Amino acid sequence: MTNLGSPKICWLPLLLISALPAGAGEFTVAEQTVANMKAIFGQAESREIAPARTRIGGTIVKRFVDEGAQVKAGDVIAVVADQKLALQAQSLDGQISALISQVDNANVALQRAEDLLKKGFATKAAYDQAKTNADVLAHQLESMKAQRAVIAQQTREGEVLAPKDGRLLTIGVVPGAVVQPGEPIARVASGALYLRLSLPERHAPLLQLGAPVTVAPRVAGGPSREGKIVRIYPELDNGRVVADAEVENIDNYFVGERVRIYAPVGERKAMIVPRDAVTTRSGVDYVKLARAEGPLDVAVVFTDTADPEKIEILSGLKAGDRIVTP
Repeated sequence: MTNLGSPKICWLPLLLISALPAGAGEFTVAEQTVANMKAIFGQAESREIAPARTRIGGTIVKRFVDEGAQVKAGDVIAVVADQKLALQAQSLDGQISALISQVDNANVALQRAEDLLKKGFATKAAYDQAKTNADVLAHQLESMKAQRAVIAQQTREGEVLAPKDGRLLTIGVVPGAVVQPGEPIARVASGALYLRLSLPERHAPLLQLGAPVTVAPRVAGGPSREGKIVRIYPELDNGRVVADAEVENIDNYFVGERVRIYAPVGERKAMIVPRDAVTTRSGVDYVKLARAEGPLDVAVVFTDTADPEKIEILSGLKAGDRIVTP
């Protein structure tokens, strides 16, 4: 009987051979000069914040708008009433009524004197006296009506008007509150919003007018916004340089809202490669390095750039390396 014995198992090494995919190309890594973007916080500000002031003193009797409302120039925000003006108006109305009666009587007397003078039954002096009396009373009536118009204008000035088109930031009164002439009761943010930047003074020589800035999304997954620096203030504030940036589509931001901004402060060298040259396996990012003896996968660390189709290599490659791209 032949003993075949136990079968022998041979363990052969598994070789992974990396080959270039069909249609693959090469990209030579080179250092490029790019803007050195610094992450800072900017604050949304309004070009103009105009106070809405009272023109007369008195008591707030009605408020028409609340914080956050959009107003137009001339819209009534609140109404101030002064009871003394109403009493003065009543007094003047009574005096005007009395003067109207006196003027009517003076005109009748003047007409009678004129008729008697024509018939020879009155002297010229009596006619002149009647005419003077009628003229004096007529002028008194005009003066009294002018005073009544002043009171009416003061009453209309009790309306607190919006000084400009914009958004109402604050309104600090409620019905029943007593206010003084010229007291601000509301603040209106007028004009487009901009972002106020504040950077350490060491960056002052590196800032340039017209330099592009990027505003980070307000919420995760939201869109970023692009803008540019439009003003650099010549005076440092507590060791910081202040600049303004104009950014589109931020009118819905809150005034005073702080947002993250990437602003250019000088230049630096960077290695930019196509994003599709990177593959990820087991949480590690690789690029395929082209060599004479065959391609080699090299682990790299990268970060995003403003161009979604390109990335910046932080480590793993050096200038002059040739990488395989699809």
